[in-house]
Amino acid sequence: MRRIGIIGGGAAGIAAAVTAARNDRQAKVFILEQKDRIGRKILATGNGRCNLTNCQIGSSCVESCYRGENLAAVDEVLRQFGYKETWRFFESLGLVMKTRGDYVYPRSDQAASVLELLNLELKRLGAEVHCGVHVQSVIREGKAFGIRAERSFHADRVILACGGKAASALGSDGSGYPLAKTFGHSIAPVVPALVQLRVKAHPFAKASGVRTDARVTALIDGVPAAEDTGELQITAYGISGIPVFQISRHIALGLYQKKRAEVELDLLPEYTEEELTGLLAKITANRTELTIGECLAGIFNQKLIPRILEQAKVRIQTRVSELSRHKLKDIADRCKKIRLTIQDTNGFENAQVCAGGVRMDEVDPRTMESRKRKGIYLAGELLDADGICGGYNLHWAWATGCIAGKAAVKDFR
Repeated sequence: MRRIGIIGGGAAGIAAAVTAARNDRQAKVFILEQKDRIGRKILATGNGRCNLTNCQIGSSCVESCYRGENLAAVDEVLRQFGYKETWRFFESLGLVMKTRGDYVYPRSDQAASVLELLNLELKRLGAEVHCGVHVQSVIREGKAFGIRAERSFHADRVILACGGKAASALGSDGSGYPLAKTFGHSIAPVVPALVQLRVKAHPFAKASGVRTDARVTALIDGVPAAEDTGELQITAYGISGIPVFQISRHIALGLYQKKRAEVELDLLPEYTEEELTGLLAKITANRTELTIGECLAGIFNQKLIPRILEQAKVRIQTRVSELSRHKLKDIADRCKKIRLTIQDTNGFENAQVCAGGVRMDEVDPRTMESRKRKGIYLAGELLDADGICGGYNLHWAWATGCIAGKAAVKDFR
């Protein structure tokens, strides 16, 4: 009997197990998971709603939506397995889905629905799930492999779907990297991604709790690396929100490389600096009895106003009659160009995913088989590919898991 051993019971591992078992009903397919149950990270995705995939995937989205050293290989994976393939996969499980814009969710809005259907399919197919198993090593034994843990397992093909290092409490503790290294794989630097950023000498700490639209730009040694616009969240330690998450992997990598990492905030991205200067002049005209703080009340959250004026070196009680057009231009400039020095991310524990991992040029993107060792396949976050928010990372798990699962059993034929 052919044996397919899958190390890791997250999204990629479960998808691999289901696909392998479906494509070869005679094979013995088993998952080894170190936590007390599989799929714990799935339950946390999309704030518990599980953003399964994105309708843009498969339509040349790689350059704008994914990051990694070898995006050509990432693109080849996604051309094989785009959002339509993910839709069909879950439809075959009995999941009814819906879209919000390009985002795809279960109709129930519950990640628990997704996991329940996956578990039911594993059971129907006879795939075994072993929890509480901490894999220590995978050793070549002739044409097969020995998997060493609290007890030994044997497999003809092994799929490494161990996850990265993000959210280790849910099962991703980086243990897959040394396993991959034993087969000759190299690892691109692993850093937190989709994570909050900690600001040095945080000038906006007193505005903690404020949410405001902003353009957020990552600067590495003064050079723009990425930008995004959306709702910025100011915290006591730094900054958060979707636009911060989208640029965070660039900041994290810059910090890893010991470079100067900064974020530039534009708090009014809908205006040019000239337009904003004109708006301030219009608001303050014929209101000479008011202070500048009072005049800004119609633009910004009250907690932001004193912080912005501190950056512009203007007292909040300064009457507008005392401000020249040039000074109004200085205030406009501060609103659109606030530099924050980043001292750290909020770490792997708070990151949604990792950037970096096993280099994609060491994996065949058509099958996810290792180019270093025949019979070993890799899937999911373990690989050097990370996406922006919006279902891209979970899709990567389904895609690579399904491709690996199908190829692992097809290899026998």
